Amino acid sequence: MSARPEKVDAVVVGAGAAGSLYAARLAQAGKSVVVLEAGPPWEMSDLVSSQIWARRLKWGGPPVEQTSQPRTFGHNSNMGSGYGGAALHHFGTWPRMPADAFRLKSLHGRGLDWPFDYDELRPWYDRIQAEVGISGDAAAEPWRPPGAPYPMPGLQQFAQGRILARGFERLGLPVAPLPAAITTIEFKGRPPCQYDGWCDAGCPIHALANPLATHLLQARDAGAELRPHSTVLALLPGEHERAAGVEYADRQGTRIRQEADLVVLAAAVVQNPRILLNSRGPRWEAGAGNRSGMVGRYLMLDGAGAVYGMFSESTENHLGVSAGQLMHRALYGEREGAPFGSYQWQIGWAMKPNDIFGVAISRPDLFGQPLHDFIRRGSRHLANMVAMVEQTADPANLVELGTGTDRFGTPLPRIVHSFGRDTTSLWQYCAEEGQRVMNAAGAKETWAGRMNGGHPAGGTIMGNDPGTSVADSNGRLHEIPNVVVAGSGLHPATGGASPTFTLLAVAERSADHVIRNWAELSA
Repeated sequence: MSARPEKVDAVVVGAGAAGSLYAARLAQAGKSVVVLEAGPPWEMSDLVSSQIWARRLKWGGPPVEQTSQPRTFGHNSNMGSGYGGAALHHFGTWPRMPADAFRLKSLHGRGLDWPFDYDELRPWYDRIQAEVGISGDAAAEPWRPPGAPYPMPGLQQFAQGRILARGFERLGLPVAPLPAAITTIEFKGRPPCQYDGWCDAGCPIHALANPLATHLLQARDAGAELRPHSTVLALLPGEHERAAGVEYADRQGTRIRQEADLVVLAAAVVQNPRILLNSRGPRWEAGAGNRSGMVGRYLMLDGAGAVYGMFSESTENHLGVSAGQLMHRALYGEREGAPFGSYQWQIGWAMKPNDIFGVAISRPDLFGQPLHDFIRRGSRHLANMVAMVEQTADPANLVELGTGTDRFGTPLPRIVHSFGRDTTSLWQYCAEEGQRVMNAAGAKETWAGRMNGGHPAGGTIMGNDPGTSVADSNGRLHEIPNVVVAGSGLHPATGGASPTFTLLAVAERSADHVIRNWAELSA
């Protein structure tokens, strides 16, 4: 190690959604904070509405090994690189997790329980939505657990949303405006959305609540120091079962020792376990925080797949947002004969001629002139919706260390993952249900795509038992009390709900605990 900057109160690893919130809260509390981000220093002025640009916001780090064939875990598309992380290109779907999902094992005999219930997290959900802003209509969501109403009205509906709502209503299935971290009116100086469907490429007008528009901006204003192109390699062992800080490499490959009283690991679902497992020492023979062998286990991924319908009427599918216009949710046991699990329909995504969830990709079997003809027709008459189906926790799905190394000689992570029968069966049920909706709406043709994966979670789960979990209910490692994990890796169950709102509520609650107990943490 050839550099050793001044010790700080807190070092935050990762400038995504959770890391940005932690950096903001700690800096606002008067702590000296350094944020280490492996990717580039994106600014709002960098964001460009194009498919090529959108791909630059995805994972830009070293490769991740996978053992499963086919590869079920879409790491590169689900992760981010640079300031904002994956939340820079996320679609802003922000539902609350179903209350039952917090007690999944106790109530349904599947998966794992959270270490606290929904009522514990409810005020933190309310606090985040009041600060960041969510559009929607809480009264129209029969599946929504109790909480404050949304601070903004729901997203605008276009023809695609109205057509698909007709299909759901004819089947007796309720829909509601999709709860989105997207402005529909001016909100705290941010303008309303212009509905051009470029969320995947970031949002340069601040309508979508990504970290550059919210917590990372707050962190900077409060004095946090951001260091881009800084790849954290491992935790540094300290005295008395504590960490002394982190070792990282800068863009030139210089290894740097950054000491801190508190380490916040917010490098997302795959990289957090990798850092812990690569942190070896006399007291960390199996990796930091891993005496139980739980680091990396219970990796989860929602099964995600689209259903399509071609209509004679214009669907205006170029208008709207990437998340969709409407939502329908089905919770545990609500569908007679359905496989176990919770799922959500995101209805009426804005579509481009090609690329992610575009017109062309809906028919990968077409080539040449038939594809050209299909795109011409589909660009005006195609409608789509996407089902996100829950995967319950399984210890066999995990992040471990692979055989390859990055350019700094640090072992790469390897993902071992499969969806299993429950998830694939639930997706097949949704594919059939979605086509029934399309037919009820008046589609002339319907078909379903294949299931992919989204919304990674687990790998560093929290729980009350140090023998079966990695962190406690506040995200602190059971074995290293001055290391806090942040992000959806803490979640023992997902409820089939998009995770960003929940991970921010958890981070808000945990950051509050850290600040109130700072003397103990920094002792």
